Amino acid sequence: MKKCTLFAIGAALALGLCFAGTGITADEKGPAEMTLVSTIDKAKKPKSAIFPHAAHQEKLTCADCHHGKDADGKMVPYAEGQKIEKCESCHNKAAGMPKKLTTFKEAAHARCKSCHKKTDKKLAKCTVCHPKAKK
Repeated sequence: MKKCTLFAIGAALALGLCFAGTGITADEKGPAEMTLVSTIDKAKKPKSAIFPHAAHQEKLTCADCHHGKDADGKMVPYAEGQKIEKCESCHNKAAGMPKKLTTFKEAAHARCKSCHKKTDKKLAKCTVCHPKAKK
């Protein structure tokens, strides 16, 4: 009985070690897929967006989408290792952003739609990110 228990514990530890490295790498790159929804400036009829993060990482660099801000609140390009904040931590009505970037929704539409229109117009359709709910 003790041999079976020791074997099970050993097998569990070995599996844990095998997957430990992949977990760290995945966490550093963020989740493979995200559901984006504003929590600060909620719309009257909020529409969450499905964002395939891993698929974008295969084609783009972090700096293609992400950026930071300096002490004056001005946008600065992403630098390797920089902490990535939620977009709406700056893109919200109280932050004093330019009109077209005032909310998370507006910032996402500006960044995402402009890129998709350049790369593949079919991907700029609303239902790509905002699929209709299945009944």
